[in-house]
Amino acid sequence: MAPDKAHPGAGHRGRLRDKFLAHGLAKFTDEEALELLLTLATPRRDCKQQARALLKKLGGLRAVLEAEPSALAAVEGVGPKNILGLKLVPAVARRYLEDRLKSGASLEDPAKAADFLQLTMGPLKQEVFRVLLLDGRRRVLAVEDLFAGTLDQAAVYPREVVGRALAAGASALVAAHNHPGGELRPSVDDRRLTRQLYFACAGVGLELADHLIVTSQGLYSFAAAGEMAALAREYRALHLEA
Repeated sequence: MAPDKAHPGAGHRGRLRDKFLAHGLAKFTDEEALELLLTLATPRRDCKQQARALLKKLGGLRAVLEAEPSALAAVEGVGPKNILGLKLVPAVARRYLEDRLKSGASLEDPAKAADFLQLTMGPLKQEVFRVLLLDGRRRVLAVEDLFAGTLDQAAVYPREVVGRALAAGASALVAAHNHPGGELRPSVDDRRLTRQLYFACAGVGLELADHLIVTSQGLYSFAAAGEMAALAREYRALHLEA
């Protein structure tokens, strides 16, 4: 029996693989990166057209990776195995970033959690309130989502946040919540909630190191903006007067 002939796109696929192994994605266009990913679940067929169609329909690589399976399936030539691969990439990235966050490195600068928080919270369609619980050396003990829905000062319960932190043996915590609409600036409710959380934590010897507002485009840090330091001064002044 004669050996199978190589399919027409075999050389191109091989060059994509070799380029990735040599340089990572640094020298790839979004179309090439997506094409390479699609080839892993599409043997013996060129995937350039599917990659191009996905980017055109959904608007960019991030949009493709965040798209619902039904939206991916609507593109001709994208099958169940391709969809599995596309959904697996951000899921594995989230797991990797969370594991790296918990690897024992100190989180002295809460903004170091930015990649993890933006990837995991930025695309969410509803608001989620998350805490990163830290030990005395600022290492991450746990990452927990405590509340979800439309968050305001009445929907997040500082006593529950404090109770969870104490139960985990935390010395400090970083709070984070997302703004699905993309607005990075804190609202009046955000500032009121931050003050309530800070005072509740300080009252039992916990430090609220930061409160982060997360969108897919960026991150607002109350600490970097000087607002946590202002709360610390206010708390000290009130207790000196008492």
